[in-house]
Amino acid sequence: MRKESSVCAQVEKSIRKKFHKELFSAFAKAINRYELLRENDKVAVCISGGKDSMLMAKLFQELLRHHKFHFELVFLVMDPGYNEANRRAIETNARLLNIPVTIFESDIFDAVFDIEKSPCYLCARMRRGHLYNKAKELGCNKIALGHHYDDVIETILMGMLYGGQIQTMMPKIHSTNFDGMELIRPMYLIRECDIKRWRDYNHLHFLQCACRFTEKCFVDGDGTGDSKRLEVKNLIAKLKENNPYVEGNIFKSVENVNLATVIAYKENGTKHFFTEWYDA
Repeated sequence: MRKESSVCAQVEKSIRKKFHKELFSAFAKAINRYELLRENDKVAVCISGGKDSMLMAKLFQELLRHHKFHFELVFLVMDPGYNEANRRAIETNARLLNIPVTIFESDIFDAVFDIEKSPCYLCARMRRGHLYNKAKELGCNKIALGHHYDDVIETILMGMLYGGQIQTMMPKIHSTNFDGMELIRPMYLIRECDIKRWRDYNHLHFLQCACRFTEKCFVDGDGTGDSKRLEVKNLIAKLKENNPYVEGNIFKSVENVNLATVIAYKENGTKHFFTEWYDA
């Protein structure tokens, strides 16, 4: 078994050296471009136990070494009802990577386990609410989630193909239910393939999915998880075979919206149709 100190040192070195451009530079670029951090922020870095959130915690620690202004971090883990093995895996990886986690419990898995329609959506909303509440209790004004570049482009296509709308996963949003709280996504410009390369290079093992609903799917022989997201992920991979720029084009599409060429758009809950400004 590798010594924890040597593993952590290797992981941190890989972030500073081998994966500096792909990971840390992209992390810092997103924070600067989208203005995700301000002086005296106290950020709850939300850790689920997967590769994305664990890497985010290490990147925040690295950023703290280089910070140009004062900010604070709390590494927050919510246990929504993990089984014993998954809870232990999160705690073990946190020690291995020298991440001082604060863990609190909730009963979210029990609450959504028997819900047949959109349990993942309800679970995500409930988890976010619990995280906001705990973060605010700890004096934080922001929570950070580990969504990455691939999550963003998949969300764009999912909205078009399954929701009949053009929208994206924003790099930051103000909470509508918790005054003064904000959600940020500093992994916004980091590619999932680079996260996997970092994980495998360091021989790390993280949770894939600790959700009880997913466990039930596997027991029942389905095991598809979020089938729509997986379907879109596979579609993007297929399109990339013929067009290597397809991922970047999807990402840029929501930065290059031309309102003069859209039929309608929504603003503050009100729908505006192109006939309103056509003759003007």
